[in-house]
Amino acid sequence: MGDLFNLKNIHLDLLKEVGNIGAGNATTSLSNLLSVPVQMSVPTVKVVSFDEMVELTGGPEEVMATTFLEFSGDFTGNVFFFISPDQADQFVQILIQDEQQSILNDDQKLAHSAFLELGNILTGSYLRALSDFLQVNLYAHVPNATVDMAGAIMTQGLIETSVVSDYSIIIETVFQSEHFKQDIKGHFFLLPDPGAFEKIFDRLGVK
Repeated sequence: MGDLFNLKNIHLDLLKEVGNIGAGNATTSLSNLLSVPVQMSVPTVKVVSFDEMVELTGGPEEVMATTFLEFSGDFTGNVFFFISPDQADQFVQILIQDEQQSILNDDQKLAHSAFLELGNILTGSYLRALSDFLQVNLYAHVPNATVDMAGAIMTQGLIETSVVSDYSIIIETVFQSEHFKQDIKGHFFLLPDPGAFEKIFDRLGVK
């Protein structure tokens, strides 16, 4: 598995293309959901270890807003989408037209529901892109959303789905809109089961 960190640029470009396809799929759905034009880009794609993955979210104790889902099919695994709570609130407030709503408030169920719908669209779009690109069958399960420390979210999510993964494909995503206060940066983490990496990279021509 150590060879995963020595991928050639062409292989990372293929993974980035998956990210771009996913972003393209999500852009229309997200724009329709928010009723404002939204653009998405994928600056970087990497393969990282579990420890690096947690650090990329700001460290294990950094509070993050997260949606995650389990998938099955030709191989299994999890998809996580991490974003800072204040940036998640930008999406939520536009969607429900209420600047007082925040996912940091446990009593505001509408805000949490809106964030879950956002994550459902985004994770689903990236999973479909991966499925189409690799020509495999992948099926998304019911998504979950939470606000907690990054380390706790990642660990609990993997325990609940009984998936053990030492490596992750990370897709950095930047959202832009004139209706946002600033560009919004999120991270997708695709954690396939250990045996899936061989299938993925074989499909991408990596021996």
